Amino acid sequence: MAKKETALTSGSSEPEMVDEFMEKLKHPMADVIAHLRAFVLSIDKNIGECIFWNAPCFFYSGKMKPSNPREYKRYIVGFNFFRKDTIRMIFLRGADADDPGGILEGDYKDGRRLVLIKSLQDARTKEKDLKKIVKQLLKLMNK
Repeated sequence: MAKKETALTSGSSEPEMVDEFMEKLKHPMADVIAHLRAFVLSIDKNIGECIFWNAPCFFYSGKMKPSNPREYKRYIVGFNFFRKDTIRMIFLRGADADDPGGILEGDYKDGRRLVLIKSLQDARTKEKDLKKIVKQLLKLMNK
């Protein structure tokens, strides 16, 4: 039986699913999460969203060349809510982006990099650099 295609592999945005998730979210930083969601979506009209790994995830929603779904070629950034005092923004291809502001953390062999957000002010302070990173990753998409 073929594996069901997800929004992340098909490029079909699911904002209603994310809205529903956000309405039910019980997290002390829910206001920061909502702000970051709106910010990421505002960067480019070709950014779609879904719930993946039990959190909002953002991806390129335009046409792409076929690829192995396990490579997450469309993936831009996903949120992680494991900690109650920090939002982790996970960039699976973060190692491919320039980071002049020095906001990407970690040196994972698989290319992941993290941006840790501790407050709404912290999010706003990092927006300029976040936008640059997202735009770079969009340019790397296999269109």
